[in-house]
Amino acid sequence: MRVIGVDPGTGSFDFFGMDGDTVIIDTTVLVPEVAQNPEVLLETVKSVFPLDMIVGPSGYGMPLRPIRDITERELTMMVPDDKSIPLYDGIRMVVRLMRQEGFPVYFSPGVIHLPTVPRYRKANKMDMGTADKVCCAALAVRDQAELYGLDYGETSFILAEVGYAFNAVIGVSGGKIVDGLGGTTGGPGFITVGNMDSELAVRLGEFPGVVLYSGGARDMSGREDLTPEELAHDPERYAGAWNMLLESIAKGVAAMMVSVPKPQEVLLSGRLSRIPEIYQALEARLSQFGRVRRLGRRAAVAKEAAEGAYIIGEGLSGGKYQGIIDSLELKGASGTMYDYVLLKGVRVERP
Repeated sequence: MRVIGVDPGTGSFDFFGMDGDTVIIDTTVLVPEVAQNPEVLLETVKSVFPLDMIVGPSGYGMPLRPIRDITERELTMMVPDDKSIPLYDGIRMVVRLMRQEGFPVYFSPGVIHLPTVPRYRKANKMDMGTADKVCCAALAVRDQAELYGLDYGETSFILAEVGYAFNAVIGVSGGKIVDGLGGTTGGPGFITVGNMDSELAVRLGEFPGVVLYSGGARDMSGREDLTPEELAHDPERYAGAWNMLLESIAKGVAAMMVSVPKPQEVLLSGRLSRIPEIYQALEARLSQFGRVRRLGRRAAVAKEAAEGAYIIGEGLSGGKYQGIIDSLELKGASGTMYDYVLLKGVRVERP
């Protein structure tokens, strides 16, 4: 089977796929290039045609669904129609073009759609981990099971995804995702504010989604052009930003210990986890919670979420990773990200 996964990240779109044991694509396309020419994504996918299945780009996610069944309302649930974030327009355009071209695309769920997460943990949440974070968890299940000779249902870990913009922390117990702190419900990331003080939210009133792409470690540094590599190479100069980023992850993992009290290990993934100084600092801070290691992957270029999306696609196609699909109960995903709002006195705008 020829299957690929697509990860729409803040800095790049990544592609990974295999035909049996042969890698057929392992590449990345930077977001500025996508912004100038969204069709470059279609060209990248077409370069490895024919394909049996493509997974992604699923944004906030939805119950497993082929692209032919996606309505405009469901597209907006996955990728908000927010003009303040130009990238969203590009993704929406690509999804429409893929549907028009008849690509064999499936969209996958976010954490909040999964039946393995108790309803009370979903209360007043929308982002418990986007679809790409579920893909990372699928990769982590395979990685831990293969490394230690476990059944998929025996895997147990806390996964900290340290991305260029957002951070996320996912809890897996018994091979199932049981909790998650998404990029907008966990602590601040390198670029992003993360969760927001409710008092601050009330005083801001209405604000565009692009606001969420500010207020992170980079803004703490006072340098709008600061790169993660510069931060890592001179942490004393940017001590506030450095501690803000590291402590955010440590607090997220500590909180997830309530839902996964005895994880076999803490796994790190994401672009920033591949910067040696950041990995070493996180390893030192997180070792109090158990063994820490970087998530293993076969991709040399593409990010973990793209490889995880491939694993989901391969499993959905009835291949060797079908057991991961069953363990994560992805086929039982249901509902929308609007289903768990308990607040009174407000009206949530739904697509």
